[in-house]
Amino acid sequence: MREKSSGAIIYRKKGKAVKYLVLLYGAGHWDYVKGHVEPDEEEEETAMREAKEEAGIVDLNLVPGFKERISYVYAMRGKKTAKDVVYFLAETQTEEVKLSHEHTECRWEEFARAMKLVTYKTSRDVLKKADKFIKAHASQKTL
Repeated sequence: MREKSSGAIIYRKKGKAVKYLVLLYGAGHWDYVKGHVEPDEEEEETAMREAKEEAGIVDLNLVPGFKERISYVYAMRGKKTAKDVVYFLAETQTEEVKLSHEHTECRWEEFARAMKLVTYKTSRDVLKKADKFIKAHASQKTL
């Protein structure tokens, strides 16, 4: 069986700087907002719900044209599980984060620092693509 999750690379602009939200999970890794896709949800709905539940962010604007999928296998209590995660890119104006019980810390960081914090290569690869997407579209009104 494969698990299916959805999440978002959440960013906000502060002047010319772009800052990304990274969360420290209780298990000790830095990553983004994400969670299981419920049977009655679309992937975009899951990303929005998880942003609200995990970070208290409700003013998300999903950026059209960005959708990245990663896959991996993890082990819990000796059982291996395959997981697919779809990430969207989302902008917010919210700076204050209200962490859920799943996380112990959060930070808004510029790209270089966020890349150093994010634990897994697959997640860093998504951040690279998100940052490149934002820079490529910075002169357009779509972001």
